[in-house]
Amino acid sequence: MQKIIKVDYLTMPVMISRRKGTRHIRIAIKSDGVVRLSVPYGIPEIAARAFLKQKASWINKHHVVSHRLTDGMHIGKHHRLLILNGESSRSHTKITDTEIRVTLSSGAEIDSAKAQSIITKACEKALMKQAEGLLPQRIQLISTRTELPYSAIAIKKLKSRWGSCDSHNRIVLNSYLIQLDWKLIDYVICHELAHTKYHHHQSSFWNLVEKVYPDYKNARRLLKTKQTQVIIG
Repeated sequence: MQKIIKVDYLTMPVMISRRKGTRHIRIAIKSDGVVRLSVPYGIPEIAARAFLKQKASWINKHHVVSHRLTDGMHIGKHHRLLILNGESSRSHTKITDTEIRVTLSSGAEIDSAKAQSIITKACEKALMKQAEGLLPQRIQLISTRTELPYSAIAIKKLKSRWGSCDSHNRIVLNSYLIQLDWKLIDYVICHELAHTKYHHHQSSFWNLVEKVYPDYKNARRLLKTKQTQVIIG
């Protein structure tokens, strides 16, 4: 059983869900922005609302407003999004060096979940194209400057990390990085290069990060405000 409620202390509606097997009250923020409050049978709604109110600060902090990709947006460093209405029964996309062209199927609504999914995937491909072209050059430049060599570089779409470095000094950078300011990109690169010498986050590691990137504390703080997704605006 599901029920949508609105409360004064939250800016978004909440879906109360009661399912068999649920033993505790739980809150989850779904990828589409929906706040779901799972409540066991037998617990009255007044108790569920009280729990919700206790968690209001956490919800408002972590809830991300759902954005829509629209025609004319700039994606990453040098791609422009162009969305067209087609006459075919199928949607198709084309990515050039500077343009992401998405032609939606006949009658498709740009704000629909299906259309947004198609547009998002096209943007992600463009970001990967940009990242593969620019990030390897950037890390090589910084590696030479800092005298911190690495063994290999790969660009991947990661869900929750901006980068990683394994015990063999193979570095992976997130393709979503290419959307960020170059100062933040350089911080992530310096962070991962520092791991080629220290494979931990103890004081010796952070001392090295500070040596190669003095403003790392500010960059680290700013990076926490960014999402590993197609960034709008």
